[in-house]
Amino acid sequence: MSGLCRDCLTRDQSPAGRCARCGSHRRVVHDELDRLAIAHMDCDAFYASVEKRDRPELRDQPVIVGGGKRGVVSTCCYIARIYGVRSAMPMFQALRLCPQAVVLKPDFAKYKADSRRIMEKLEALTPLVQPLSLDEAWLDLSGCERLHGGPAAWVLARLQAEIEREVGITVSVGLAPNKFLAKIASDLDKPRGFSVIGAAEAKSFLATKPVRILPGVGPALAASLEKQGFRTVGDLARAEPKALAARWGSHGLRLSQLAAGEDSRIVDPEQARKSISAETTFMEDLSGLERLEDRLLPLCERVARTARREGVAGRVASLKLKTAGFQIISRRRTLPAPTQTAKVLFATAREMLAAEVGAGPFRLIGAGLSDFVDAAEGLDLFADTERRARKSETAIDALRGKFGAGAVVTGRVLKGE
Repeated sequence: MSGLCRDCLTRDQSPAGRCARCGSHRRVVHDELDRLAIAHMDCDAFYASVEKRDRPELRDQPVIVGGGKRGVVSTCCYIARIYGVRSAMPMFQALRLCPQAVVLKPDFAKYKADSRRIMEKLEALTPLVQPLSLDEAWLDLSGCERLHGGPAAWVLARLQAEIEREVGITVSVGLAPNKFLAKIASDLDKPRGFSVIGAAEAKSFLATKPVRILPGVGPALAASLEKQGFRTVGDLARAEPKALAARWGSHGLRLSQLAAGEDSRIVDPEQARKSISAETTFMEDLSGLERLEDRLLPLCERVARTARREGVAGRVASLKLKTAGFQIISRRRTLPAPTQTAKVLFATAREMLAAEVGAGPFRLIGAGLSDFVDAAEGLDLFADTERRARKSETAIDALRGKFGAGAVVTGRVLKGE
């Protein structure tokens, strides 16, 4: 049994209990502690933690970072969570649960700067860092023991303390034999947590968990699984892989592997972004195709501009709507050729919108691109319409870059303001 004190970093073989050296109760004890090297690091209530760091007077108050009355919660501190506030919750509902909360608008420039500081610390430990978002990432510390003078667990505990000391926020760490288990582990003891799930215990640990804990299992698939009698991960683990594959194809085989605690994915720093999207919540519910199109176009422009900046083109266009009753409608369409232009994305998204407009009024609309190809390598795949639109929109990008975002504005965008 290996033990590690997260305060003084003493490593020993003693059983669970306080650290013999400094008396701290923050010890991690596990049979596989010194052999595991895949970790998931997650900042604790990142946006809210940054705001509390910069405004110490808010330390003991519930803080919500998000939009106005018609917006949603981007994140909230742990005090606000005691009242039931959660990320993505409508703001009016959050304030109903916690009327005394301090609501702050997001400052993404500040969050990105702090994220970069943290990611640089991770990259100094290993080249195998795969960010998932501004505030979380996977790391693979395999083979780094000699370089850093200790096993991955010791290096990660030292990293936690360094981030807290130098950046001023706390992070939680999950350590496991693979990415799937590491991500689950990082959420077990928040905030400021350090949890371990070993290979030997993985299957038994997962057995009683609901199927929705598995990556890729959203509400619709969870309902389908439960209808077939698979309510827990253990139910899936006991099923024949062939039976799962017959019902859910390759995803069924993937579910069988995950239920057994297996995940062969590597920590890949080069893994491409899976999607680009933009959305907006209206101050008042909107209905009518033309009014909704007016709000949809600038979102398509934003998505296309990001795609061009990142040098990718998407094969799949998507539309997102949220009704006045908070029902989410998502639609996707595979394009004849990859796109990175607002013209093609908007033309496709407006067709999908026209088919759904009767379900309105709506409180939110969004557009996105996914299933990317490298634009530099895939130019021969672009249709003539795409080529012409790309040339025009690239010229507009240059003008906006030189003279500001308002240098070129389409008539439809002006109309929608």
